[in-house]
Amino acid sequence: MYKRILVALENSRADHTLLPHITAFARMCGDSTLLLVHVADGWAARNYDSLQLVDSEEMRADREYLTKTAEKLNAEGVSVETRLVLGDPAQQILRTAAAEQCDLIAMTSHGHRFLGDLLFGSTIEVVRHRTDIPLLIVRASGDK
Repeated sequence: MYKRILVALENSRADHTLLPHITAFARMCGDSTLLLVHVADGWAARNYDSLQLVDSEEMRADREYLTKTAEKLNAEGVSVETRLVLGDPAQQILRTAAAEQCDLIAMTSHGHRFLGDLLFGSTIEVVRHRTDIPLLIVRASGDK
């Protein structure tokens, strides 16, 4: 049913909650491919093209994280691709999901409430309101 699943990774502990769920789900679906996506959104990433910058240390670490995560999942028999994208997380998740013809988007929720969403933003809120692609939301461990 789901052939191409975008997995939005944060390069944080939250990924340790999401990955077991989505890899088990992908196995149940049969021949699904996981597209591991991390959005680098620091200053260098947001100005990368316009200022013709080189990769920041954060971007290099994010690429390495994606590569290591993909290697681990490949070793477990999961079909995986990776993308490091730059800019606003919600916009880039939406853009990548559409461009890559994904039929599911998997993300973690941190359980922020009103004030937390105002301070930290809510990528999930933007994504869920602007996509027709189904979402799988997993609450990050340790969040209340």
